[in-house]
Amino acid sequence: MINLTNIAKASLASLLERKNADTSTGLRLAVKKGGCAGLQYSMEVESKVAGDLIAGDDQARVFVAQDAAEYLEGMTLDYSISLADSGFKIINPNAARSCGCGTSFEPKKEADTDNLEDGEACESELAEK
Repeated sequence: MINLTNIAKASLASLLERKNADTSTGLRLAVKKGGCAGLQYSMEVESKVAGDLIAGDDQARVFVAQDAAEYLEGMTLDYSISLADSGFKIINPNAARSCGCGTSFEPKKEADTDNLEDGEACESELAEK
């Protein structure tokens, strides 16, 4: 379903350890309506929800919301370290285009987004207002 780079695995394992997370807690990935490209990613350290798909391993657990699976199929979760912008990054082969800040995307194929909850605008969209 999804891939994790070695640095993403190590960073996620470290994050979960710092938060004293038990085995039912991991990084939950979801997709919501919003952002400057139409859909936006959501990443939260949360407990697994019924229906979530599981990726990673015992130390680096990733839960994918069931309604986001079609948008995230084949994606890679990476972790970037830089002075300007460090954090988890999603490399999504299902995105036709992404916004400049990398938090929202337009899917390659038109999909039914009625089951997705509305999200908030991304930073670059807010800056334009």
